[in-house]
Amino acid sequence: MAQRHLDPTDPTAAAGPPPVPAGGDALADYLRAQATEFLRALRLHRESGAGAHGNGAQSSGSHPSGAHPSGAGAVDRGRGRGPAPAPDGPVDAARALRRAARRLSGTLHTFQPLLDAEWAEAMRPELAWLSGTLALEHAYASRLDRLLQALHRLSGSAAFPAQQQAGRAAPARAAATADPAPVTPLAPSVTRPSPADRGNLTVGAAKAGALLDRQLTLARTRAHSTALQALGSSRFHAVADKVALLASEVPLKDTAAAAADLRPLAAAARDRLTDAVAALPLVTAGNPYNAQALVHGLSPDPAPHPQDAQWHQVRLLLRLHRYALEVLAGTDAEDADGADGTTDVRLLAAGEALDRHRDASEAAAAAAQAARTPRIAPATAYALGVLHADQRHEVEAARYAFQHSWRKEPIRL
Repeated sequence: MAQRHLDPTDPTAAAGPPPVPAGGDALADYLRAQATEFLRALRLHRESGAGAHGNGAQSSGSHPSGAHPSGAGAVDRGRGRGPAPAPDGPVDAARALRRAARRLSGTLHTFQPLLDAEWAEAMRPELAWLSGTLALEHAYASRLDRLLQALHRLSGSAAFPAQQQAGRAAPARAAATADPAPVTPLAPSVTRPSPADRGNLTVGAAKAGALLDRQLTLARTRAHSTALQALGSSRFHAVADKVALLASEVPLKDTAAAAADLRPLAAAARDRLTDAVAALPLVTAGNPYNAQALVHGLSPDPAPHPQDAQWHQVRLLLRLHRYALEVLAGTDAEDADGADGTTDVRLLAAGEALDRHRDASEAAAAAAQAARTPRIAPATAYALGVLHADQRHEVEAARYAFQHSWRKEPIRL
């Protein structure tokens, strides 16, 4: 009887499971890609005329930036993601610079055991300093716009809806090209004064807006000068030089790190986030208008609200978790977040809610600081008080939205 043998030419006969790329190598690819994006954004920032003191921000770290198409950008294309779109204008270039610096710093924090310890300890705070310095000017501008729009809305201005739609047009267009997120119901957050108080609010709103504009514009101007000085400093030159070297060579801890599994370190970042979320009062945040965000709202202490620090920490941990998932997506996408490598919409919605929480919290603090200005008119103080309460209600609404999105089952696209 003839015996049947496996056809040796059958590719499925002995193929076995596909090999998993080396974790350390994938980490190095990700760091090189972010370093290349950093150098590309820096070059575009200088070409747009926004560099510090003209050519004063030039450093030896900028020279290798012209070689990025054959470096980490090619690595990204090899993984099917492709390089990030080129920024348009100085504002977008500065945003891309901050974005790359944040991802580099966060990745060094999460995967530091696989990297040269001395190098990572020296790089991480410098990248965090650069990202924070460049973010201040944009933060003050956004805060002023948020507060002025809130004053228009609270005083019954008819111009507010158009301004609101114009302000959200750009984020809406950006969201249309990204992964869509589910619509999260928000707790109503508009505090409407009674008709008897509307007159006082309208009278004080103009003066309150002028006071906020004066204070925040001055802070924005100072932040702009600080950013220009930072981009022209020797400290920034040293950071750019190190990032330029990182674009070509990643200092792993040893040869064994090239084959190390990244998933335990990414799981540790996820566990830190889970523990921090578990410590939040999510049950309380699930009730609209629980007024926890208004506790100590009339305290003369200028310190930040005592409950906000926990939520801000969760926002940072969520960002680190997302960056770890981005690194894993280059190794074993199936294990990146426990599914098929697709984006978890729950994380996107939770991140947006925490961003709104941070913005509203800082806006409320700015309104409270303006209300402490000596010798302001009672109507101005009243308008600032209503504005502060409105922003604290926005804080509560953001907590409600986060609770609603976080407790959902993961939804993937």
